Amino acid sequence: MHCKCFSSGLKWLWVTIVVLGLDRMTKVLAEKYLYLHDPYPVMPFFNLTLSYNTGSAFSFLDSASGWQTWMFGSVAILVSIVMLIWLSRISMQQKWLSIAISLVIGGAIGNLWDRISYGHVIDFIDWYVSNLHWPVFNIADSAICIGAFMLFCDALKQKESHKTKS
Repeated sequence: MHCKCFSSGLKWLWVTIVVLGLDRMTKVLAEKYLYLHDPYPVMPFFNLTLSYNTGSAFSFLDSASGWQTWMFGSVAILVSIVMLIWLSRISMQQKWLSIAISLVIGGAIGNLWDRISYGHVIDFIDWYVSNLHWPVFNIADSAICIGAFMLFCDALKQKESHKTKS
């Protein structure tokens, strides 16, 4: 019997595991060595700043009454399931697409872990220019953004490929 895992995009789930490992490790270290909202300067444009986010990306709905934790947790579960199904249905040779999907799954599960465990997401990466700070984020957020960008690029490539075939 042939396992579909080795012939589908599921072969790339190791990327998800790497994202989860890096995300968990960096969040544990951030909580151990950083103080809440106290920036630790690394470079003139980069701090490590421990922050807790009960909202979604870029602190959207962070000040809501708590329902958002359950809503965003449910969305993360649904997105992960849909993406796992998608990943199982594509060829392992579709590396770019498989890696993109695996990055999004890893990021979604990484932040879901925090929501379930703590009721908030642990953020610590703080980029800025002068007094203008990008919202504090984490490895999981980075994986989701990179994966989403890769999915966008893949969609553009597919669209262009269909145009040239027509």
